[in-house]
Amino acid sequence: MDVTADRDFDDWADILAFHWEAGVDVAIGEVPVDRFAESAAEPSRPRAPAAPARDATAGQAGMAPRSPAPSRNQPAYSSAPATPTLVTQPPDEAVMGAREAARAATSLDELKAILDGFEGCALKRTASRLVFADGNPAAKVMFVGEAPGRDEDQQGLPFVGRSGKLLDLMLAAIGLDRTSAYIANVIPWRPPGNRTPTPQETSVCLPFIARQIELADPDILVCLGGPSAQALLGTTEGITKLRGRFMDYDTGTRTIRAIATFHPAYLLRTPLGKRFAWRDMLAVEALLAGKGGA
Repeated sequence: MDVTADRDFDDWADILAFHWEAGVDVAIGEVPVDRFAESAAEPSRPRAPAAPARDATAGQAGMAPRSPAPSRNQPAYSSAPATPTLVTQPPDEAVMGAREAARAATSLDELKAILDGFEGCALKRTASRLVFADGNPAAKVMFVGEAPGRDEDQQGLPFVGRSGKLLDLMLAAIGLDRTSAYIANVIPWRPPGNRTPTPQETSVCLPFIARQIELADPDILVCLGGPSAQALLGTTEGITKLRGRFMDYDTGTRTIRAIATFHPAYLLRTPLGKRFAWRDMLAVEALLAGKGGA
């Protein structure tokens, strides 16, 4: 049975989008390559011989000695260039440094400048640029995702790819847009290949997003996806159990209402989840209108 026969254009578009957002943005080749076999054969390759002693005759003639031409079985290079070692802080020191740096910020502009100069997270070395926030920092509602993707990394703004377009539609459905909402991520730098951030990376970035929420001071916090909700709300529950329930979030200066819903990227892959996300957005709309949030 050919399972591909039942897929239409939109199905294939969603599959391609999923791989694109996962960092699979290059076609490697049509023929499979056994990398394990290549690695196993690596030790059997002959090594390049040591450099020959200086030719005294050539030296007397004022000429540099000529290097022997590589043989058929000998690679033309002697060794691969050494990979530079990245010096990183111990995890505890990095987290403590992040907490102190975040506390020093008295405004969102200061916090962004501090993040620009912060070196305690290794993701900064592989990302193109900082993805701090978008929208209106004075808005009553703030949306927080997990981490930037490829498009966000290129433009320096959160939620600008296909997920961002869907988020814009979700906002419009309850009468909001990017002038009436504030949007950010727990992690402000794109993880390589859109991989899942490590617990250490999340711990280092958490003081900054917490301070960002405190400085923006919204009335409602919407966590987009399970990782964002777990990091900000301090829970281990999955998004299917978390979504749709209002909880308290302590900013450090006051308590605000928080709700979790599905991430737009998940909704692109699983359209059936849109009906639940719609209910969550209606709950946000009701709370903004002073009619819900119990």
